[in-house]
Amino acid sequence: MALTDRVKQILSWYSSDNPGTQTNLVRLLNHGALAGTGKLVILPVDQGFEHGPVRSFAPNPEANDPDYHFQLAIDAGCNAYAAPLGFLEAGAAKFAGQIPLILKLNNSDSLGKPEHPISAITGSVEDALRLGCVGIGYTIYPGSGARNQMYEDLRELTIEAKRKGLVVIVWSYARGSMSKAGETGIDVIAYASHIAAELGAHVVKVKPPTAHIEQDEARKMYEKHNIPIATLPDRIRHVIQSTFNGKRVVIFSGGEAKGADAVLAEVRELAQGGSFGSIMGRNAFQRPRAEGLELLQNVIRIYKDASSAKPAR
Repeated sequence: MALTDRVKQILSWYSSDNPGTQTNLVRLLNHGALAGTGKLVILPVDQGFEHGPVRSFAPNPEANDPDYHFQLAIDAGCNAYAAPLGFLEAGAAKFAGQIPLILKLNNSDSLGKPEHPISAITGSVEDALRLGCVGIGYTIYPGSGARNQMYEDLRELTIEAKRKGLVVIVWSYARGSMSKAGETGIDVIAYASHIAAELGAHVVKVKPPTAHIEQDEARKMYEKHNIPIATLPDRIRHVIQSTFNGKRVVIFSGGEAKGADAVLAEVRELAQGGSFGSIMGRNAFQRPRAEGLELLQNVIRIYKDASSAKPAR
């Protein structure tokens, strides 16, 4: 399909990338029900590795089957489906070409409590190419004592991925030397998103921020400059501004499982603040299929309405 002005605008932010990477960005932005809008809704399913199969799939046992997630993402009209190596290998051939894939390259389990959170590298750029993926995903934990190792590993993977024409999506989740409230504090989320962009991410995934401010020095600046953070749309605008003034794609996680009304209410606020989209896993696949499908389609509808309600920035 022809490129919309919004997609052309987004591509212009990545002018240093080669035609292969630009092509895969187009594949991501021009797929599904949101094609051409500049908005993304992605289904991520790494929770089996991260939290275990019972905690992840017991609410909906059908979701133990890797095929289930491919089909859910396709039928919902998602832009892409992201998962670790095993889940993608299990269905990539059967669903070849039907939805853009993102290989999650690092993962951790919840069987222990490491002093310094860090995820193991569990896949490669070569795996992503072999499986026909548009890009790689990688998690960093700003605030962890092991963060520098993650930053360095990501840098090497990013160099290889960009050289080979793939998109780089970074999950930037603050964790470690901060309070639990600080992990989603507005100053920390904005900082984490900026770090991911500085490390070369094309797409950044962060959690929706709260109004909590973790760092005393940051609090002084928010107060001195009267930065609005009282509402979620205010905070979303601030995070996007903090990520190269909106010249990087920033999407927000769906978070803990909650009622459909609560999910949609939050997504409306994300969209109102200018979010580029949502990456939603548990809230979709832990529901019976019909309910999960309806929820994803309603989320997509909210972003589609938002994209047509006002001109692109």
